[in-house]
Amino acid sequence: MSTLYGLDREIQKKLDSKYSVEREQEAREWIEETIGEQLPSDDFHESLKDGVILCKVIEKLVPGKGKYRKSAMPFVQMENISKFLSGAEALGVPKHDLFQTVDLFEKKNMTQVVDAVFAVSRYGYRAGTASRLLGPKLADKQQMNFSPEQLRAGDGMFNTFQYGNHKVPNQPRLSFGSRREIGGRDPHPELK
Repeated sequence: MSTLYGLDREIQKKLDSKYSVEREQEAREWIEETIGEQLPSDDFHESLKDGVILCKVIEKLVPGKGKYRKSAMPFVQMENISKFLSGAEALGVPKHDLFQTVDLFEKKNMTQVVDAVFAVSRYGYRAGTASRLLGPKLADKQQMNFSPEQLRAGDGMFNTFQYGNHKVPNQPRLSFGSRREIGGRDPHPELK
């Protein structure tokens, strides 16, 4: 990794400060459980950098989407990472929950990489291809069905507060443009 200066260094320090070793450990365990093998290194970044492990994860969750090539060449490794990302999208993971290839390859934002593993676990669990999930379960969409009679009944209703018809007891109505009394009694008469 190259030396960072100025604003780049400040941004990197901020990203590094958000990194959670506990979340990394959870992601590591989930990956190992999903693919049925140990990660090749104790260094999480080094284990994932070539994209092979991530492609194995996607292959388990979305069969046919995790084809990879083992190579020491950077463009092949980045291609593997891209295959993982496109497989995750095929699983239903939104782009904003994923990371960019350079975030992992150049170790620019490992927090986002860990967050993406959490997201992939949730969507894999929802699809029934992951045995467990990391973090909160995804909410299920609830479809509301109203009969035409119920919809027509709501047509005649309006929000009275929206139109200034405030029927709140013990609260004086204010008209716009008039003066408003602030204060009233002296809160500290003993100080006079």
